[in-house]
Amino acid sequence: MFAAIGAAAIVYVPVTASDGFDFANYFSYFTILSNIGAVIVLVVGALFAPAAAWWQWCRGAVTTAMLITAIVYALLLAGIDVNLNDEWTNTVLHRLMPLVLLIDWAVFRPRALPVGSWLTWLLLPLLYGVYTLSRGPFVDWYPYPFIDPREQGYLSMTIAVIVVVVGMAAMSAGVYWLGTRGSGHRDNQTSYPRP
Repeated sequence: MFAAIGAAAIVYVPVTASDGFDFANYFSYFTILSNIGAVIVLVVGALFAPAAAWWQWCRGAVTTAMLITAIVYALLLAGIDVNLNDEWTNTVLHRLMPLVLLIDWAVFRPRALPVGSWLTWLLLPLLYGVYTLSRGPFVDWYPYPFIDPREQGYLSMTIAVIVVVVGMAAMSAGVYWLGTRGSGHRDNQTSYPRP
């Protein structure tokens, strides 16, 4: 059910958009990409409930991305026009779906996670940052103000990005704790499951 709601929110904006809608930019929002991941996690989890280590890694990575989506939106983006202005869509993508993923993660905890999993979960948002900063100069468009060097300059942007990355690390560690708290579910192997 929540996967269907999330999918509907993702497609609502492009379906109702006017001519000239930029699909490449739309699918370059971290919000949209993380919610696509969330829909996939919910569907696969409901249909197959895989217990494999690689799947638990994926769940943790997507849950972390969704928590980042919710908190960054609440602290830095709420009330700012980033071309995702429909209230229902914003509520579903920035509030409801992150909450659903967190509850899913807390209730259906992973059987085993390497201790350093939370660090590897940061690869997704970091790769997204590299993609955004590499693409931005070519299309003259950045999805979020804090990662846009055109007006604030690279120094201010770098400071903002460092602060956001530190926050993301704390969120990722929090997701790891939520999934392994008091359960002895840690797997101390040094190799990490590959998605």
